[in-house]
Amino acid sequence: MTSRQFTLLCLLPLAIFTLAFLALPLVRLFLGSGAGETGWGIYLTILRTPRYLSTLAQTVGVSLAVTVAALAISTTAALFLVRNRFPGRDTLLAVLTLPLAFPGVVVGFMIILLGGRQGLVNQLLPGHVVFAYSIFGLFLGYLYFSIPRVLLTVMAAAEKIDPALEEAARSLGAPPHRIVIDVLLPALGPAMIAAGAIAFATAMGAFGTAFTLATDIDVLPMVIYTEFTLSANFAMASALSILLGLVTWGILLIGRSLSGGTVAAGG
Repeated sequence: MTSRQFTLLCLLPLAIFTLAFLALPLVRLFLGSGAGETGWGIYLTILRTPRYLSTLAQTVGVSLAVTVAALAISTTAALFLVRNRFPGRDTLLAVLTLPLAFPGVVVGFMIILLGGRQGLVNQLLPGHVVFAYSIFGLFLGYLYFSIPRVLLTVMAAAEKIDPALEEAARSLGAPPHRIVIDVLLPALGPAMIAAGAIAFATAMGAFGTAFTLATDIDVLPMVIYTEFTLSANFAMASALSILLGLVTWGILLIGRSLSGGTVAAGG
């Protein structure tokens, strides 16, 4: 057996998996979107229907807000944890990454315990403070499981920054904020873009948390679910799935191009 034949044989399982579990389902999903009464005009129907457009805009808006907040919080925490060694550091890092172990339904339930009608905030604060079922509650839920994904990626990049660069900037009289802007952020830029793209994609497609919380708000995964299960509108569910995939894929593609192809490291 030649080296080329051995390589092709090793790639055979990957080719089978890609065809059976990725390519064929995607083709079937795309063909299913055109199988309705309006045919391929279903995509024009989506663009002409205010509910679908507002749902898409709201989903993108929440995902962008989660991405920005997760980057701000996680980058600050990552720099602090990388530059400081103190008792309990590993425990703190374990707590910050704990959400990776929870499915979306559990995250949604935790937000209800915090901001629901019988939640902790409503019991401690005067007045009727309920935010779990609002867009803010959904934002908190998405943020909860986005922070560890961003944190781990940025920490890995922060550990590779040469401390001599900061020392050189200080010796030249640069104030702390200029060191952050001119030294740290450029060095962390590729990792932040990669982690941000992953956080955005995760929030766009998150279903479990939205299913638990989104009683009065529409996000695209929930609309797809209701179109498929309650309305039995398989063509619309397929078309909305394609739309969701295209938006997410576009952001991941942009992130990959800007970060030098390191987006996959954020997962």
